[in-house]
Amino acid sequence: MFRAVTLARAVLCVVASIVVVAGLARPAHAQADYPNRPVQIIIAYGAGTIGDVSMRILAEKLSNQLGKNFVVENRPGAAGVIAAKAAAMAAPDGYTLVLLGNSYAISTALFKSLPYDVVKDFAPISAIATFDFLVVAKKDSKFKSMQDVIAYAKANPGKLTIATLSPGTTQYLAVELLKVAAGVNVTAVPFRSSPDAAAALLRGDVDIDMDSYAPLKALLEGGKIDAIATTGRNRVSFLAGVPTVAESGLPNFDVTSWNGIAAPAGVPAPIIAKLSKAVVEALQSPEAQATGRRLGMEMRGSAPEELGSRLKNDIAKWSQLIETAHIPKQ
Repeated sequence: MFRAVTLARAVLCVVASIVVVAGLARPAHAQADYPNRPVQIIIAYGAGTIGDVSMRILAEKLSNQLGKNFVVENRPGAAGVIAAKAAAMAAPDGYTLVLLGNSYAISTALFKSLPYDVVKDFAPISAIATFDFLVVAKKDSKFKSMQDVIAYAKANPGKLTIATLSPGTTQYLAVELLKVAAGVNVTAVPFRSSPDAAAALLRGDVDIDMDSYAPLKALLEGGKIDAIATTGRNRVSFLAGVPTVAESGLPNFDVTSWNGIAAPAGVPAPIIAKLSKAVVEALQSPEAQATGRRLGMEMRGSAPEELGSRLKNDIAKWSQLIETAHIPKQ
Protein backbone atom coordinates (compact mmCIF):
# COMPACT_ATOMS: atom_id res chain seq x y z
CA MET A 1 0.00 0.00 0.00
CA PHE A 2 2.78 2.42 0.95
CA ARG A 3 4.63 1.63 -2.28
CA ALA A 4 1.48 2.21 -4.35
CA VAL A 5 0.86 5.61 -2.78
CA THR A 6 4.49 6.59 -3.24
CA LEU A 7 4.39 5.53 -6.90
CA ALA A 8 1.13 7.45 -7.47
CA ARG A 9 2.65 10.59 -5.96
CA ALA A 10 5.72 10.24 -8.16
CA VAL A 11 3.56 9.89 -11.27
CA LEU A 12 1.56 12.97 -10.31
CA CYS A 13 4.76 14.99 -9.80
CA VAL A 14 6.06 13.98 -13.22
CA VAL A 15 2.75 14.87 -14.88
CA ALA A 16 2.66 18.22 -13.10
CA SER A 17 6.21 18.95 -14.20
CA ILE A 18 5.34 18.15 -17.81
CA VAL A 19 2.30 20.45 -17.66
CA VAL A 20 4.37 23.31 -16.19
CA VAL A 21 7.14 22.89 -18.76
CA ALA A 22 4.61 22.75 -21.57
CA GLY A 23 2.95 25.88 -20.24
CA LEU A 24 6.26 27.71 -20.16
CA ALA A 25 7.19 26.48 -23.61
CA ARG A 26 4.05 27.72 -25.31
CA PRO A 27 4.89 31.46 -25.06
CA ALA A 28 8.44 30.81 -26.22
CA HIS A 29 7.14 28.79 -29.17
CA ALA A 30 4.60 31.51 -29.95
CA GLN A 31 7.42 34.06 -30.04
CA ALA A 32 9.60 31.84 -32.22
CA ASP A 33 6.98 31.34 -34.92
CA TYR A 34 5.68 34.95 -34.79
CA PRO A 35 3.72 35.97 -36.72
CA ASN A 36 1.38 33.05 -37.24
CA ARG A 37 -1.66 35.16 -38.15
CA PRO A 38 -2.34 38.62 -39.67
CA VAL A 39 -0.98 41.70 -37.90
CA GLN A 40 -3.01 44.90 -37.63
CA ILE A 41 -1.30 48.31 -37.93
CA ILE A 42 -3.44 51.18 -36.63
CA ILE A 43 -2.71 54.64 -38.01
CA ALA A 44 -4.25 57.98 -37.15
CA TYR A 45 -4.23 59.28 -40.72
CA GLY A 46 -6.72 59.01 -43.56
CA ALA A 47 -6.21 57.13 -46.81
CA GLY A 48 -3.82 58.78 -49.23
CA THR A 49 -1.94 60.81 -46.62
CA ILE A 50 1.84 60.63 -46.28
CA GLY A 51 1.56 58.43 -43.20
CA ASP A 52 -0.90 56.11 -44.92
CA VAL A 53 1.09 55.71 -48.15
CA SER A 54 4.41 55.12 -46.39
CA MET A 55 2.87 52.61 -43.99
CA ARG A 56 1.19 50.64 -46.78
CA ILE A 57 4.52 50.30 -48.57
CA LEU A 58 6.08 49.05 -45.34
CA ALA A 59 3.14 46.72 -44.60
CA GLU A 60 3.52 45.08 -48.01
CA LYS A 61 7.24 44.54 -47.45
CA LEU A 62 6.69 43.10 -43.96
CA SER A 63 3.99 40.76 -45.30
CA ASN A 64 6.43 39.39 -47.87
CA GLN A 65 9.31 39.11 -45.41
CA LEU A 66 7.47 37.53 -42.48
CA GLY A 67 4.92 35.45 -44.37
CA LYS A 68 1.71 36.85 -42.85
CA ASN A 69 -0.40 39.84 -43.85
CA PHE A 70 0.28 43.17 -42.18
CA VAL A 71 -2.98 45.11 -42.55
CA VAL A 72 -3.24 48.89 -42.24
CA GLU A 73 -6.32 50.17 -40.43
CA ASN A 74 -7.07 53.89 -40.71
CA ARG A 75 -8.55 55.45 -37.56
CA PRO A 76 -8.22 59.21 -38.06
CA GLY A 77 -9.67 61.86 -35.78
CA ALA A 78 -9.31 63.51 -32.38
CA ALA A 79 -5.65 64.47 -32.95
CA GLY A 80 -4.60 60.82 -33.00
CA VAL A 81 -6.32 59.93 -29.73
CA ILE A 82 -8.68 57.38 -31.32
CA ALA A 83 -5.85 55.40 -32.89
CA ALA A 84 -3.51 55.60 -29.90
CA LYS A 85 -6.18 54.60 -27.39
CA ALA A 86 -7.21 51.58 -29.47
CA ALA A 87 -3.61 50.43 -29.78
CA ALA A 88 -2.81 51.01 -26.11
CA MET A 89 -5.76 48.82 -25.08
CA ALA A 90 -4.84 45.96 -27.42
CA ALA A 91 -3.31 42.71 -26.19
CA PRO A 92 0.50 42.93 -25.93
CA ASP A 93 1.07 39.98 -28.25
CA GLY A 94 2.55 41.72 -31.29
CA TYR A 95 -0.57 41.40 -33.42
CA THR A 96 -1.60 45.04 -33.01
CA LEU A 97 0.90 47.75 -33.92
CA VAL A 98 0.55 51.51 -34.18
CA LEU A 99 2.11 54.31 -36.20
CA LEU A 100 3.53 56.95 -33.89
CA GLY A 101 4.96 60.28 -34.95
CA ASN A 102 6.01 63.75 -34.00
CA SER A 103 2.34 64.68 -33.60
CA TYR A 104 2.16 62.39 -30.54
CA ALA A 105 5.09 64.18 -28.94
CA ILE A 106 3.30 67.49 -29.55
CA SER A 107 0.00 66.19 -28.16
CA THR A 108 1.75 65.03 -24.99
CA ALA A 109 3.27 68.50 -24.58
CA LEU A 110 0.15 70.44 -25.56
CA PHE A 111 -2.79 68.62 -23.98
CA LYS A 112 -3.49 68.78 -20.26
CA SER A 113 -4.55 65.14 -20.22
CA LEU A 114 -4.78 62.22 -22.64
CA PRO A 115 -6.36 58.76 -22.28
CA TYR A 116 -2.96 57.18 -22.85
CA ASP A 117 0.70 57.76 -21.99
CA VAL A 118 2.70 57.67 -25.21
CA VAL A 119 5.92 56.79 -23.35
CA LYS A 120 4.61 54.21 -20.85
CA ASP A 121 1.85 52.58 -22.92
CA PHE A 122 3.90 51.79 -26.03
CA ALA A 123 7.04 49.83 -26.85
CA PRO A 124 9.04 51.45 -29.68
CA ILE A 125 9.99 49.16 -32.57
CA SER A 126 11.64 51.26 -35.27
CA ALA A 127 11.70 54.64 -36.93
CA ILE A 128 10.20 54.68 -40.42
CA ALA A 129 10.82 58.09 -41.95
CA THR A 130 11.81 61.67 -41.27
CA PHE A 131 10.77 64.71 -43.25
CA ASP A 132 11.68 68.35 -42.98
CA PHE A 133 9.46 71.26 -43.88
CA LEU A 134 10.12 73.81 -46.58
CA VAL A 135 10.00 77.58 -46.31
CA VAL A 136 8.65 78.74 -49.68
CA ALA A 137 7.81 82.04 -51.36
CA LYS A 138 6.17 83.00 -54.65
CA LYS A 139 8.48 83.09 -57.63
CA ASP A 140 8.27 86.89 -57.91
CA SER A 141 8.53 87.47 -54.16
CA LYS A 142 11.08 89.81 -52.65
CA PHE A 143 11.96 87.03 -50.21
CA LYS A 144 14.80 85.08 -51.81
CA SER A 145 16.41 83.75 -48.63
CA MET A 146 15.78 83.30 -44.92
CA GLN A 147 18.03 86.29 -44.33
CA ASP A 148 15.51 88.37 -46.32
CA VAL A 149 12.64 86.97 -44.26
CA ILE A 150 14.29 87.62 -40.90
CA ALA A 151 15.49 91.12 -41.87
CA TYR A 152 11.99 92.10 -42.99
CA ALA A 153 10.40 90.61 -39.86
CA LYS A 154 12.76 92.57 -37.61
CA ALA A 155 12.17 95.81 -39.48
CA ASN A 156 8.39 95.33 -39.65
CA PRO A 157 7.13 93.69 -36.44
CA GLY A 158 3.90 91.77 -36.93
CA LYS A 159 3.63 92.43 -40.67
CA LEU A 160 5.22 89.28 -42.08
CA THR A 161 2.55 86.61 -42.61
CA ILE A 162 3.35 82.92 -42.71
CA ALA A 163 0.81 80.33 -43.84
CA THR A 164 0.66 77.27 -41.63
CA LEU A 165 -1.79 74.62 -40.50
CA SER A 166 -3.97 74.56 -37.41
CA PRO A 167 -2.56 75.25 -33.94
CA GLY A 168 -0.99 72.13 -32.49
CA THR A 169 0.50 70.91 -35.78
CA THR A 170 4.23 70.71 -36.34
CA GLN A 171 3.94 73.42 -39.01
CA TYR A 172 2.31 75.82 -36.58
CA LEU A 173 4.85 75.17 -33.84
CA ALA A 174 7.65 75.60 -36.38
CA VAL A 175 6.47 79.20 -36.91
CA GLU A 176 6.38 79.70 -33.13
CA LEU A 177 9.91 78.34 -32.89
CA LEU A 178 11.03 80.76 -35.62
CA LYS A 179 9.62 83.66 -33.62
CA VAL A 180 11.50 82.59 -30.51
CA ALA A 181 14.77 81.66 -32.25
CA ALA A 182 14.96 84.84 -34.36
CA GLY A 183 13.41 87.14 -31.78
CA VAL A 184 10.83 88.40 -34.26
CA ASN A 185 7.12 89.07 -34.25
CA VAL A 186 5.45 87.44 -37.27
CA THR A 187 1.84 86.53 -37.88
CA ALA A 188 1.02 82.84 -38.27
CA VAL A 189 -2.03 82.34 -40.48
CA PRO A 190 -3.48 78.84 -39.94
CA PHE A 191 -5.35 77.03 -42.71
CA ARG A 192 -7.40 73.85 -42.66
CA SER A 193 -5.26 72.09 -45.26
CA SER A 194 -1.98 72.33 -47.14
CA PRO A 195 -3.68 73.11 -50.49
CA ASP A 196 -5.54 76.00 -48.83
CA ALA A 197 -2.26 77.39 -47.48
CA ALA A 198 -0.51 77.07 -50.84
CA ALA A 199 -3.42 78.74 -52.65
CA ALA A 200 -3.24 81.67 -50.23
CA LEU A 201 0.47 82.04 -51.00
CA LEU A 202 -0.18 82.10 -54.75
CA ARG A 203 -2.92 84.73 -54.32
CA GLY A 204 -0.56 86.89 -52.32
CA ASP A 205 -2.67 86.63 -49.17
CA VAL A 206 0.41 85.56 -47.19
CA ASP A 207 4.11 86.22 -47.65
CA ILE A 208 5.55 82.80 -46.85
CA ASP A 209 4.34 79.22 -46.56
CA MET A 210 5.92 76.59 -44.31
CA ASP A 211 4.85 73.04 -45.13
CA SER A 212 6.03 69.58 -46.09
CA TYR A 213 7.39 68.74 -49.52
CA ALA A 214 4.59 66.55 -50.93
CA PRO A 215 1.82 69.20 -51.15
CA LEU A 216 4.29 71.75 -52.56
CA LYS A 217 6.04 69.49 -55.08
CA ALA A 218 3.88 70.35 -58.11
CA LEU A 219 4.21 74.10 -57.48
CA LEU A 220 7.98 73.79 -57.10
CA GLU A 221 8.33 71.76 -60.28
CA GLY A 222 5.98 74.13 -62.10
CA GLY A 223 8.17 77.10 -61.21
CA LYS A 224 5.42 78.92 -59.30
CA ILE A 225 7.20 78.98 -55.96
CA ASP A 226 10.78 78.82 -54.67
CA ALA A 227 12.10 76.90 -51.69
CA ILE A 228 14.29 79.32 -49.75
CA ALA A 229 15.08 77.06 -46.81
CA THR A 230 14.44 73.68 -45.18
CA THR A 231 13.80 73.30 -41.47
CA GLY A 232 15.95 70.33 -40.42
CA ARG A 233 19.45 70.25 -39.02
CA ASN A 234 20.90 68.98 -42.30
CA ARG A 235 20.08 69.68 -45.92
CA VAL A 236 17.50 67.47 -47.63
CA SER A 237 19.16 65.02 -50.03
CA PHE A 238 16.76 65.70 -52.91
CA LEU A 239 16.95 69.49 -52.40
CA ALA A 240 20.67 69.71 -51.76
CA GLY A 241 20.89 73.22 -53.16
CA VAL A 242 18.46 74.63 -50.61
CA PRO A 243 20.08 75.80 -47.34
CA THR A 244 18.65 75.05 -43.91
CA VAL A 245 17.20 77.69 -41.63
CA ALA A 246 20.08 76.90 -39.27
CA GLU A 247 22.60 77.73 -42.01
CA SER A 248 20.76 81.00 -42.63
CA GLY A 249 21.57 82.56 -39.28
CA LEU A 250 19.53 80.58 -36.72
CA PRO A 251 21.89 77.76 -35.65
CA ASN A 252 19.52 76.37 -32.99
CA PHE A 253 16.53 76.05 -35.32
CA ASP A 254 15.71 72.42 -36.06
CA VAL A 255 12.28 71.07 -36.97
CA THR A 256 12.13 67.57 -38.41
CA SER A 257 8.93 65.59 -38.37
CA TRP A 258 9.05 61.82 -38.19
CA ASN A 259 7.03 58.67 -37.84
CA GLY A 260 7.77 55.25 -36.42
CA ILE A 261 6.11 52.00 -35.51
CA ALA A 262 5.39 50.76 -31.99
CA ALA A 263 3.48 48.08 -30.12
CA PRO A 264 1.49 48.06 -26.89
CA ALA A 265 3.76 47.96 -23.84
CA GLY A 266 4.47 44.43 -22.68
CA VAL A 267 5.07 42.78 -26.05
CA PRO A 268 7.89 40.25 -25.56
CA ALA A 269 11.36 41.54 -26.41
CA PRO A 270 12.08 38.83 -29.04
CA ILE A 271 9.03 39.95 -31.04
CA ILE A 272 10.08 43.61 -30.81
CA ALA A 273 13.58 42.69 -31.98
CA LYS A 274 12.25 40.58 -34.87
CA LEU A 275 9.96 43.37 -36.04
CA SER A 276 12.65 46.02 -35.72
CA LYS A 277 15.07 43.99 -37.84
CA ALA A 278 12.38 43.37 -40.46
CA VAL A 279 11.43 47.07 -40.65
CA VAL A 280 15.05 48.17 -41.07
CA GLU A 281 15.52 45.67 -43.92
CA ALA A 282 12.21 46.57 -45.58
CA LEU A 283 12.98 50.28 -45.68
CA GLN A 284 16.27 49.63 -47.46
CA SER A 285 14.43 48.33 -50.52
CA PRO A 286 14.59 50.45 -53.71
CA GLU A 287 10.78 50.73 -53.77
CA ALA A 288 10.61 52.10 -50.24
CA GLN A 289 13.42 54.55 -50.94
CA ALA A 290 11.76 55.72 -54.19
CA THR A 291 8.44 56.23 -52.40
CA GLY A 292 10.19 58.23 -49.72
CA ARG A 293 11.83 60.55 -52.22
CA ARG A 294 8.54 61.05 -54.05
CA LEU A 295 6.84 62.08 -50.81
CA GLY A 296 9.75 64.15 -49.54
CA MET A 297 10.80 61.70 -46.83
CA GLU A 298 14.02 60.04 -45.81
CA MET A 299 13.04 56.40 -45.23
CA ARG A 300 15.25 54.75 -42.60
CA GLY A 301 14.63 52.24 -39.86
CA SER A 302 16.26 52.26 -36.43
CA ALA A 303 16.79 50.37 -33.22
CA PRO A 304 13.87 50.56 -30.76
CA GLU A 305 15.99 52.61 -28.33
CA GLU A 306 16.65 55.29 -30.96
CA LEU A 307 12.94 55.77 -31.63
CA GLY A 308 12.19 55.90 -27.91
CA SER A 309 14.87 58.54 -27.33
CA ARG A 310 13.59 60.66 -30.20
CA LEU A 311 10.07 60.58 -28.80
CA LYS A 312 11.20 61.64 -25.32
CA ASN A 313 13.49 64.36 -26.67
CA ASP A 314 10.73 65.84 -28.82
CA ILE A 315 8.27 65.84 -25.91
CA ALA A 316 10.81 67.86 -23.92
CA LYS A 317 11.53 70.16 -26.86
CA TRP A 318 7.91 71.01 -27.63
CA SER A 319 7.04 71.32 -23.94
CA GLN A 320 9.74 73.94 -23.54
CA LEU A 321 8.59 75.86 -26.63
CA ILE A 322 4.95 75.80 -25.52
CA GLU A 323 5.98 77.24 -22.16
CA THR A 324 8.36 79.83 -23.65
CA ALA A 325 5.89 80.99 -26.30
CA HIS A 326 3.02 81.06 -23.76
CA ILE A 327 0.87 78.77 -25.89
CA PRO A 328 -2.21 77.77 -23.88
CA LYS A 329 -2.51 74.08 -23.07
CA GLN A 330 -5.62 72.40 -24.41
